[in-house]
This record gives sequence, structure tokens and C-alpha cells, in this order.
Amino acid sequence: MPSNPIRVMIVDDHSMVRRGLSTIFKIKADLELVGEASNGREALEVCGRLQPDVVLMDLIMPEMSGAEATQAIRTRWPQIQVIALTSFQEKDLVRGALQAGAISYLLKNVAADDLAAAIREAYAGRSTLAPEAIQALIQPDAPGRGVQTGVAETFELTPREEEVLALMVEGLTNPEIAERLVVSRSTAKAHVSNILSKLGASNRAEAIAIALQHNLSSGIGSG
Repeated sequence: MPSNPIRVMIVDDHSMVRRGLSTIFKIKADLELVGEASNGREALEVCGRLQPDVVLMDLIMPEMSGAEATQAIRTRWPQIQVIALTSFQEKDLVRGALQAGAISYLLKNVAADDLAAAIREAYAGRSTLAPEAIQALIQPDAPGRGVQTGVAETFELTPREEEVLALMVEGLTNPEIAERLVVSRSTAKAHVSNILSKLGASNRAEAIAIALQHNLSSGIGSG
């Protein structure tokens, strides 16, 4: 847990939603609400001023969508992590948010403790996907075909890449993967890039969703 509170910003066009979410920060000492915005354009202005650690981003908003705002934030301030927090679970929205740079995708009915945990994970560089988001991602155009072949066979991963993917599912960052496998950080990063390419995933969160769907290994949990 960081020594200073994780600084969080809420972006949602409904004031009641912002008010409801803000109550979480009154009971979680390690999380601090530092700002709010009611649309994507306002989110950029507030992010520029306050530099939060994590942004909770609604997706359907006037003036600038959550996905557009996420991409702009991640381009300008790559150290800021964005969690998509929405009522919708359509595949296009999930994929669009992840491709824009959101590290996590959660639905607004998420429990307060689970949202707080996801904020901490995002701050540490780890993804959290709602089960509904995983289901949306793996539907129509997931590359897998048929009978329960392993991920390595279906996607032509090498044994080492399959091992790295398992560590990604565990939530390890590139430096942590490098340390676990006793390889350089650049080697770990290269493995992760190859895995994303072979899975047709736009980022780690989507790769994890595909790995979970295809039962990469018995050691992978459902979370």
C-alpha cells in the first residue's frame, strides 16, 4: 500500500453518480478523491491541473466520450491510469475503452470494496475486468476455434510466451515478470509484445480476458 493516498478523480455526467462514488473515499483511508468532471473535455482540463493517479471514467457522455478522453489523457499523461466505469457491457464499448488505454473495465454495480481494490490494482499497473467485459471480449471474433486446444496451440505461443501470459494473468507487471523469470526487463517486454500480437489483443487486459477464456493453465484463477 502506498505511503500517500492514491489520488483519484471521477468523471461522470450524472452528479448523483459522482456523489455516490465519492462516499467510497470517506471510508478508504488509502484513497483520496481529488477532483471531479462532468464530461470528457472537462476531464482533460481537471487532469492537467490536478494530475490524479487514477481516473474513474464514464464512457457515454456529452461533448467528448469517455474513450476519447481516455486516449487523450493516456497520450498526454501516461502515468495516469484510467478505469472505465460504465453501465454498458457491449463489446464495441469494452474494446474501444481498452484500445483507448483504459487499464480496467468495470460496471457501475461493482461493490465498493471491489472498486477500491481495482483502484489499488490500477495504481500498481494491474488490470481488473468485470466478468461481463470478459464475456463481451471473447464473443464474435475471438480467434479460438473449437475444441479445447491449449492457448499455445490455438495462438501459436511458445512455451515461454505461455509462461509469461500466465504471469500476466496473475497480475504481474513487466519488471515483476522479468524478476520472476530471471530475464532482463527488455526481454520480458518483448515477450509481452509478442503475446499481444499473437492473441490479437490491443492491451494486457484484453490478453488476460482471452487467456482466461481459453483456460491457459489450471493454476489460473477466475478473478
